[in-house]
Amino acid sequence: MACTTILVGKDVSYDGSTIIARNEDSANGEFNPKRFIVVKPGEQPRHYRSVISHVEVELPDDPLQYSAVPNADTKEGVWGEAGVNEANVAMSATETLTTNERVLGADPMVELTPAKGDADEPGYEPEVPGGIGEEDFLTIVLPYVTTAREGVARLGALLEQYGTYEMNGVAFSDASEIWWLETVGGHHWIAKRVPDEAYVTMPNQLGIDEFDLVDALGDQEDHMCSEDLAEFIKANHLDLSVESTTPFNPRDAFGSHSDSDHVYNTPRAWFMQRFLNPYDEVWDGPDADHNPESDDIPWARQPDRKITIEDVKYVLSSHYQGTPYDPYGKLGDEHTRHMYRTIGINRQSQLAVIQIRPYQPQANRAIQWMAYGSNPFNALTPFYPNVDTTPDYLADTTTRVTSENFYWENRIIAALCNSAFAETSNAIERYQEEIGAIGHRMVIAADEQVARLGDADDAAKADDIEPMDPTDIPVATRNGEVREILSAANQTIADQLKERTDMLLDSVLYAASMKMSNAYNRSDN
Repeated sequence: MACTTILVGKDVSYDGSTIIARNEDSANGEFNPKRFIVVKPGEQPRHYRSVISHVEVELPDDPLQYSAVPNADTKEGVWGEAGVNEANVAMSATETLTTNERVLGADPMVELTPAKGDADEPGYEPEVPGGIGEEDFLTIVLPYVTTAREGVARLGALLEQYGTYEMNGVAFSDASEIWWLETVGGHHWIAKRVPDEAYVTMPNQLGIDEFDLVDALGDQEDHMCSEDLAEFIKANHLDLSVESTTPFNPRDAFGSHSDSDHVYNTPRAWFMQRFLNPYDEVWDGPDADHNPESDDIPWARQPDRKITIEDVKYVLSSHYQGTPYDPYGKLGDEHTRHMYRTIGINRQSQLAVIQIRPYQPQANRAIQWMAYGSNPFNALTPFYPNVDTTPDYLADTTTRVTSENFYWENRIIAALCNSAFAETSNAIERYQEEIGAIGHRMVIAADEQVARLGDADDAAKADDIEPMDPTDIPVATRNGEVREILSAANQTIADQLKERTDMLLDSVLYAASMKMSNAYNRSDN
């Protein structure tokens, strides 16, 4: 599954939030309609069975409520992908990663082995389930953790117990920390805390480029890993460091540096860091410090300025604007414009940008910004995940093409705009800016409403009325009032989103229709 991830530490985000974001791109040759929903504790399974690998996992009986972005068609399972639970722990799963033959030989993937023969006949071999994977991760981890670290620990334990059939990267965040976990072979894993003063770029390639095994196997301040990782590395000669004093580099040991990486993966990291650190180094030309095919682009670095939600959306929508590699651009030539895989592509399923704001109360601390379809042509919209239900426009996606839900409407718009890029680009830019502004205004207004609930004591004192002790109000009642405010805010933004998306569809349909090959200018009505 092709995806692109960016993680933003709290000291370099524009408002002190932790931000984790990822494009979910469907596999080549298919598109996956997505839904944005809330999973209540009563809806969470207690016995889980994977559709793809047939692995069965017993789950705890005390799940938290959480948001998710599952497939509309569940023939291949849930694929929850991105969400926030009631404890304001966020999870993004997964970024498919690359590896190498040495790792796969030492710790093979745990794949489903189908049954052979009939159960009543001699020589019958029963089915052997595979491990856990992207289909499963969010569902079996997010409802059961109260910090990002706990998320790493729970997923790590499940990987060691059940194994996995694919290489994946997974992000966890809370108001204080962001952690990035990478699977290594079938049963091993590493995880590193994202520095507060840095951002991380991940383009489908194993990314961590420096790892402290002593910390991971000891105090675990900034690193965690499977218990036998040191022995696994030594026994299989995976450490490629020339000098004993050189820090261990997981990207060299566990990752890949293939020719296809230089077309498919590294150009994405190059563009994101080129945008966020334009003055830090030379990015273009023969004297560039890093070019699109560089294998040593850093996993994490400090940006030249603080990073906004709009910056995250821009880099995750990129088609290499301003470079010879832009398929819609006028620089370069037909060869260069299609040389590298762009970040914003046609088969994008959804983008989730999860912002955990430490300066807000628990009830409205998290915001899950959502977009569906091809990112260059869609808009990112904020929604509060701590609600009982999400708006139908995003939740009721069907497998039938219809402009009545956000996913399909965005897919239609993108297909129309692609054939009339120059003629529709202004409309797309205005739409994205307008939706972003509406979203920020909605968040400000909803936060203020929630804050006013806490101001009741001050108002009562001003009127010489004995204030009610907030602890006398049942928690469920207080939380219910907040959820009503947040649900109303979500519905308001969804209504405005649909109105303006309908208007955009009308505009780009007209522009694309005027470019049809059978167009004729003389009026004959």
